[in-house]
Amino acid sequence: MKAMIFAAGFGTRLKPFTLSHPKALCPVNNIPLLERNILYLQSFGIKDFVINVHYFADQIRDFLKQKDYFGCNIEISDETDAILETGGGLLKARPFLENETFVLMNVDILTDLNLDLMLKQHQEKKALVTLAASDRSSSRKLLFDDLGRLCGWRNTSDQDQKIVRESDEYNPLAFSGVHIIEPELFSLFRQEGKFSIIETYLDLAPEQKIFSFDHTGGILVDVGKPESVIEAEKWFK
Repeated sequence: MKAMIFAAGFGTRLKPFTLSHPKALCPVNNIPLLERNILYLQSFGIKDFVINVHYFADQIRDFLKQKDYFGCNIEISDETDAILETGGGLLKARPFLENETFVLMNVDILTDLNLDLMLKQHQEKKALVTLAASDRSSSRKLLFDDLGRLCGWRNTSDQDQKIVRESDEYNPLAFSGVHIIEPELFSLFRQEGKFSIIETYLDLAPEQKIFSFDHTGGILVDVGKPESVIEAEKWFK
């Protein structure tokens, strides 16, 4: 498979580091997030990457060059003119990804998720998209039925929710920022420009097979704040 890493964001919650650096280069035990996730994906045999860039894009380009691109084929999806969020960013990268199943992940997610098991389930269920998710504290949850199919979204702080598929029960899980996607998704996009990929998933969920991969109990740190860097350093040496 190929993999795309979202690395274009501003990382405003990681200030002061992100006042002069991209979030992707935030170090955890002296190893930048981007490097950690390239090595993580390489451990599952992935050698072809797409990385989108916007904020301090030149620093990311220079870093990859200094690391000799980690011995991989790395393409840059350039969003320096305008940041496109997750949906628009993925759509812009379509020319690099439209020929095979691929992994998509956020650069600020550190996890011990077993991608081989996630891919196995994805293939067995003949899913269009599989979303890593777990039962953990979060103000935003995706809702799945008892078979793991996406049904909606809920804000746990104010109980606002959106249901797109009816079910007798809904299993709320926090999305982990890792997707496995079939390239057929590109032909189904109804949005364009700047938008969230979650909007697309909810739009397509009534007809398309979008499943969860529940990795509850595994390690996952969303390195979005300075205090989460400290937490990540406990787990990722």
